[in-house]
Amino acid sequence: MTANAAHAAYSLKARLLGFVLLAILLAALVQAASAYRGALQQADALFDDHLQQVARTLQHNLLLRGQTLDQQTEELLSADGFDLYVQIWGQDGTPLFRSRHSELPPRAVLGFSDVDAGGKQLRVYSLQTALQTVQIAQDLGARSARAEALALKAVLPFMALTPLLMLAVWWVINRALAPIERARRQVARRAADDFSPLDNQGLPTEVRPLVDELNALFGRAHTAFEAQRHFVADAAHELRSPLTVLKLQAQALRGQDASDPTRLEDITRLNQGIDRAIRLVEQLLVLAREEAGSTQPRAVVDLDALLQRAVADVLPQARHKQIDLGLAEPAPGTAGTAAPPHDQIPGQINDQVNGQADALQTLLRNLLDNAIKYSPPGSQVDVSLTRNATHCTLTVEDSGPGIPLADQPRVFDRFFRASTASAEVGSGVGLAIVKVIADRHGATLALGRSARLGGLRVDVRLARSDVEAPKN
Repeated sequence: MTANAAHAAYSLKARLLGFVLLAILLAALVQAASAYRGALQQADALFDDHLQQVARTLQHNLLLRGQTLDQQTEELLSADGFDLYVQIWGQDGTPLFRSRHSELPPRAVLGFSDVDAGGKQLRVYSLQTALQTVQIAQDLGARSARAEALALKAVLPFMALTPLLMLAVWWVINRALAPIERARRQVARRAADDFSPLDNQGLPTEVRPLVDELNALFGRAHTAFEAQRHFVADAAHELRSPLTVLKLQAQALRGQDASDPTRLEDITRLNQGIDRAIRLVEQLLVLAREEAGSTQPRAVVDLDALLQRAVADVLPQARHKQIDLGLAEPAPGTAGTAAPPHDQIPGQINDQVNGQADALQTLLRNLLDNAIKYSPPGSQVDVSLTRNATHCTLTVEDSGPGIPLADQPRVFDRFFRASTASAEVGSGVGLAIVKVIADRHGATLALGRSARLGGLRVDVRLARSDVEAPKN
């Protein structure tokens, strides 16, 4: 992935959640600020109205009782929770009443005004009648504190509902995008050779066309893979048959004149070349089939039985070269439970993996075939089986020349042959087949030197049947 592509990638879910939640938060802040400001204005209007009501009540009391105020009036001045300051003058300016701690100026503007008296900011309301002038005031500091408390109470519902609304939106978006996540998991879990259509039920109309196009693409890919498999099957017949006929003709030619040593040697080399060509064609066909993806379904494979079959397949080849082939204990220090010793047949180990039995047998047979080919006559080739809680490991070791460290990174490439390989054997395809099968089964391959036999050591690590292997 390029740097530009990495920067351009983003999560639709994260972006949608981010935009919607940010919009909710901004809207809540604007609404809270508006409610706070409106509550302050309403509190101010309410307090001003209260001042007017108290002033009119005092005026009414003065008219009823003459020029005196009683204890009930004093209680009225503090009924709203904070003290009111009151001054009353007669027509000639004579003070008729002054509340306790009153710090009002001797004269005031009629109506509402803000004055500074005794270091305090006061909100003053003055009312004049034919007989008196009534002046009543509140401390602006206490009034503002009361107004802010009322405004905060008005904002509290927004503060409480906004997180709940954001949580509800998060839940709704998660539910709305759940079908897309389900489709993603379907694609992530499927094997490389699984072209079955994705389930488009429950998908939103904006996403369903994309899934339908993916299903159509799967159909085209399935058709292409089927065509390739048919080609491989046809090529196997068309290529193998002429080579077999050519080999039969060379053998017939050899039987016609066995007296000429030079001609006999030429015919022998011709037969060897034909055998190598047949082997190369077979390996190329196997490689093409494995790269296209085997049609064999995955199932639980018993590595114990598979190991026996693979050893039986190459046993004639090992005997022809007088190579000691068998099962062996793993090298000292190898973790896990070992298979039985080299000269015994395993029967009690239940080592099972998920995979394609024929492909895994081809993998192991190719490893054994390579070990036998590149080991000199009289050598030893051992295969062992170990396991732990999560994995099974197949190990093939030989006493041959091994592979130089410089060549090991490339031995799984097609047609690459190590510098120690002889000119008569091998085509550089066997280990490429091993790599393709291992990748399709999520297996890991490791090359090294055998501490016990001195030659090459190859470890194939496979997940056990109760542990899901990664899909490739």
